[in-house]
Amino acid sequence: MSMSLQFWGATQEVTGSCHLLRVNDASLLLDCGLIQGGRQDELRNHEAFPFAPESLTAVVLSHAHIDHSGRLPLLVKQGFSGPIYTHKATMDLCAIMLKDAAMLQQRDAERQNRKRAKQDLEPIEPLFTEEDVELALTRFIPLDYGTKLDPIPGVTLCLSDAGHILGSALLELWINDGNTQKKLVFSGDLGRAGMPILKDPTLIQQADLVLMESTYGDRLHRSWEATLEELKGIFATAISESRGNILIPAFSVGRAQELLYLFHLYAGEWDLSRWKICLDSPMAIEATKVYINNYPLMDEDFKRFVHQHPGQHPLLSGIEFIQSTEESMELNDVHQGLIIIAGSGMCNGGRIRCHLEHNLWRPECDIIICGFQALGTPGRLLVDGASELTINGNSVNVAARIHTVGGLSAHADQAELLRWYREFEGAPPLILVHGEPDAQRQLLSVLEHADGVQPKPRPQASAIATEGDKLDLSRLPELSWVVG
Repeated sequence: MSMSLQFWGATQEVTGSCHLLRVNDASLLLDCGLIQGGRQDELRNHEAFPFAPESLTAVVLSHAHIDHSGRLPLLVKQGFSGPIYTHKATMDLCAIMLKDAAMLQQRDAERQNRKRAKQDLEPIEPLFTEEDVELALTRFIPLDYGTKLDPIPGVTLCLSDAGHILGSALLELWINDGNTQKKLVFSGDLGRAGMPILKDPTLIQQADLVLMESTYGDRLHRSWEATLEELKGIFATAISESRGNILIPAFSVGRAQELLYLFHLYAGEWDLSRWKICLDSPMAIEATKVYINNYPLMDEDFKRFVHQHPGQHPLLSGIEFIQSTEESMELNDVHQGLIIIAGSGMCNGGRIRCHLEHNLWRPECDIIICGFQALGTPGRLLVDGASELTINGNSVNVAARIHTVGGLSAHADQAELLRWYREFEGAPPLILVHGEPDAQRQLLSVLEHADGVQPKPRPQASAIATEGDKLDLSRLPELSWVVG
């Protein structure tokens, strides 16, 4: 009789979420995300899984972002045939996002094979295809928040709203191996209280172990009010000079819809009527439709706004949707007066690459970075002050003004992570995943030191997950590690 948790992704990095829960002879995978970053990072996706896919009993998916869902088609392709449990909105978004990921995988393979043919090398296959995605989607079983079920023998699952993107879930898992019962809570990606459109993250009081993301464990976001003022200032400067375009690399799910909502709310105050606002992302357009169709999941402010303004849906008005490649290319002939929201959020793919090639070298243009940028991505290079980027094989100088607006992040910052964790009674053992090492160390340092007039209890035990580490859950609250 045994129960263990092993870490196979998002360990001391922010992509590739993948954690394996075993209870006796059954196994449950928590997320199966794509590894993102530089070329060498992405090549790791082609390595064999460290477990046999066909041996898994089931999968639970926290949310649709590719760094959590992106290897599910590969998992099914390599033999997994069990159910994939997730929120019903996540299932709808995955149908869009995984098909887009497959298209990118196929394009990348075609590009590589043209180079390999010139070197008389054997062609490579894409990581997965659209057919693999279609097969994977047949394994999805949709759930509502608050519904309990047993995904594998000995484990009861309940999803709660994580407030990160539509359908994002905290996973509550009650685990019983016949002798011992423990409760594991996995944060997935934790959202922020008070953000537009979505409800606040659910607060949970009971756990024997908390598995928590730590993306922004080392920093504090600007307040929402300060962020709105920052955006207003960027637009005011650009409008007063009126000589260039504004590019916003945005994640197609979550960030794009948030921006549409803000542009509708503040169109007058930010004097946006002088600009043409384009959402240049077919995937973001389809995701926006999913948001509209899941109206009951929105927060009360959003519902009230829609109710008070019939016929003016805040995600549809004042925006031009750019669908075709030809329409997208035509935008590059416009040299001023455009606000272009385009994927991808880290500038490592999608239509934003073409727009950067045509605008990044122009000092009259502005680039607004409004999401986490993983190491090795072009977006991270811009944030870190690169003087040039290589785009489509060409070196492009960075002369545009680069603005990093951290307050738009859909991830909880250090204070919000602390606040969420400290709702748990008794300061249960804590393991950090989905964060870079410096951010994780700083977060643990704050957690483990008393602060303020009323010191908060330290975690009973804490650790930063390392790839391959395995935790014996029956020995909690001790964190007993077995490597490999």
